Amino acid sequence: MRLVQAAVLVLAASTLNAQDPPVLRHSPEFVIRLPDGSQQLLSNYRGKVVALLFVHTTCPHCQHASEVFSKLYAEYASKGFEPLAVAFNPMANLYVTDFVKQHGVTFPVGFSPPEDVLNYLNIPVVARYVVPQIVWIDRKGNIRSQTPPMGDEKLLGEPNWRSLIETLVKEPAEPAHHTSAHRPTSAKTSP
Repeated sequence: MRLVQAAVLVLAASTLNAQDPPVLRHSPEFVIRLPDGSQQLLSNYRGKVVALLFVHTTCPHCQHASEVFSKLYAEYASKGFEPLAVAFNPMANLYVTDFVKQHGVTFPVGFSPPEDVLNYLNIPVVARYVVPQIVWIDRKGNIRSQTPPMGDEKLLGEPNWRSLIETLVKEPAEPAHHTSAHRPTSAKTSP
């Protein structure tokens, strides 16, 4: 009898785990510095499905991802999809403009200090990680998926990206009175 009860408990626990929704956490604020001296706040994009790419401008994988996300942006922008890239390699501020031109990037690309990026990603400064690091944020400002620090090949490919976009753009946005206050704007900052 105890064996049957134990089996039932194990089966019930495994069924519950299979039905758990993805772990969500609210995205903290993040400042993206732009080459023209302005800045964008991540919260300005609330109401959109955001793919936040943390890249190194010299990384071939990041360059390729940026090219693919430009294509995805053309396909899904009208449905509320917005990719954003943040370069955080040494002296990234000097390379962002050329990176955008050389790779035909059609969405906003800025830069940020590595410490700020790693803090946002919850990766210790001394930890190893791969780039690009991609964070998927839903219309309500919740992180729905994030590349593990050492990567995951299935998460870093176009089929997964399309699937995430198609899933997240179908979800409802917040009521209009919330999204109107979160339209993208840029604010001039002092050097």
